[in-house]
Amino acid sequence: MNKILITFSLLLIYSTSFSQIDLPNTLSNEDKIYGLSKFWQEVNYNFIYLNKIDREKWNNDYKLLIKEVQKTENDYEYYRVLKKFCATLKDGHTSIYLPKSIRKLIYSKAFGDYYISLTNIEGKAIITGINENKKSEIPIGTEITKVNGLPTIEYANKYVKPYIASSTEYILENKMISRLLNSPKGTQYNLELKKPNGSIINLKLTHDDENDKKIYPPYKQKELLQFEWKENKIAYLALNGFSDPKIVSMFLEKLPEIKKAKKLIIDLRFNGGGNSSIGRQILQYFTSDDELLKSASRSRLHIPYYKAWGRYTKPKDTINVSEKRKQRNKQILLSFNDNYYYEFPYNPFKITISKKDRIVIPTVILVGNNTASAAEDFLISADNQKHMTKIGQASYGSTGQPIIFDLPGGGVARVCTKQDTYPDGKEFVGVGIQPDINTLVTLNDFKKNTDSTLEIAIKYLNIQK
Repeated sequence: MNKILITFSLLLIYSTSFSQIDLPNTLSNEDKIYGLSKFWQEVNYNFIYLNKIDREKWNNDYKLLIKEVQKTENDYEYYRVLKKFCATLKDGHTSIYLPKSIRKLIYSKAFGDYYISLTNIEGKAIITGINENKKSEIPIGTEITKVNGLPTIEYANKYVKPYIASSTEYILENKMISRLLNSPKGTQYNLELKKPNGSIINLKLTHDDENDKKIYPPYKQKELLQFEWKENKIAYLALNGFSDPKIVSMFLEKLPEIKKAKKLIIDLRFNGGGNSSIGRQILQYFTSDDELLKSASRSRLHIPYYKAWGRYTKPKDTINVSEKRKQRNKQILLSFNDNYYYEFPYNPFKITISKKDRIVIPTVILVGNNTASAAEDFLISADNQKHMTKIGQASYGSTGQPIIFDLPGGGVARVCTKQDTYPDGKEFVGVGIQPDINTLVTLNDFKKNTDSTLEIAIKYLNIQK
C-alpha cells in the first residue's frame, strides 16, 4: 500500500516499506476507545505491580491515547498502540495479544526464498536458522549488522524494543533480536550481513510465504521429558514443561533407571512453566526433607469502603490512637493508595513418599533465560538443597497469575494479579533466579553445535564426591 503512517508519540513509525496487503480495518472509534479504556481499567484495578509504575505518567499516557487510537488506520496499528502502552508496565505476565485475523498476516522468519531465524548472542543479531538451500549463501553464525540503513541495535531499540513487555532487561533484549523482523506480509527490509569469514553482503527481503520449508540445522521438537546417560554414571533428565501432568507418569517410569545414577543433571533450560505443583511432585524424589519450600504470594485487596474513607484519613491518624484504630487507619490509607494486599497463607509442600524412594546425590540443575514461571518455582523449592547446584544463566524472571480478558476485534489481554517471591520476601521477578555458576552462550557454541553449559555441568559433577 506504500502509504506513510501517521507519527504518534506512542505509535510505531516504520522505516520499512509495504507491498500491496490488506490489513483488517474493522474497529470503530468507540471500539478503540473502549479497548484502550478496558486495559487501563483492569491494570488500575488488578495489576499487582501498580505501586512500581509512575501513576501520573500512566494516566497522562492514557488520556493522550484516547485521541491517538482514533487516528490509527487499521486494526494492526491500533493493537500496536496498545502493545506499546502495555510495554511501559515492564511485566512479562502482562501482555496484549493480536487478534487471529491480524496474527496470520504477521511474519517473522519467512521471506519467500529465504527463512531466517535470529538469536541474541553476545548482544548481536545472529542467524541461527536458515533454509537448507541457502545455508552456503548465508552460513549459520552470520550477523545482521544493519537494518534499513541503521545499525541493527539502533534499529531494534527504536522500532522493536518499545513494543515488548518484559520484566527483565535481558529477556527484553533477547526478544528484541528474535522479533527484529516481525511485521506484516509484504514488508520489505534492506539488510547488511556479516558472514563468519568477515565478508559483507547486502540482502533485500520481502515477507512472504516460504518456498523451502526444510530448515538448517533441522529443528528437533523437544520431548516433554528426556532421559539419557552421560559419562561416569551421570544421569541426564530434561524436564521441558510443567503444563502437561503426564510428565509425572513419564518421570515415574524412568525412576528405576535414575536410581542407578551416581550423580544427576536436571535440565530446566527449556521449561517455560505450567503448574508449579507438577514440578514439586517430581522434585520431592530428590530431597531427604519432609517438606519443600514454596514461593510466598500476595495479591491486591480492594475494599471500596476503605478507599472511600482514605480521602478523610491522614498519616497522623495512625498515631496516639488505639491499636485497633491504628491498624484500621493504616489499612484505609494503604487501600486509598492502592497498596493494600492480601498475603496468601504460606504452606510448604508436604512430602509423603517414602525416603527409600528418594535420590539424594550430587545434582546440577541447568537453568537459562527460558526457565520461566512454574520452572522458577521449582528452583525456589530446590533453593535450600545443599546437594543441588544451579549452573547456566539467569532465569526468565517473571511469574504470577494473570487475569485474562477480551478486547475488541478478537484480541486478548492479560494483567498479572499475583506477586511471587522467595519465602523470605526476596524478589526474583524482574531480576531472575541467579545460577550458582554462571556460563555464557557464545557464538562458537552455535558454530560448533556444542552445549558448553552441559559440558561444564558434567565437569563439575566429575569432581564432586
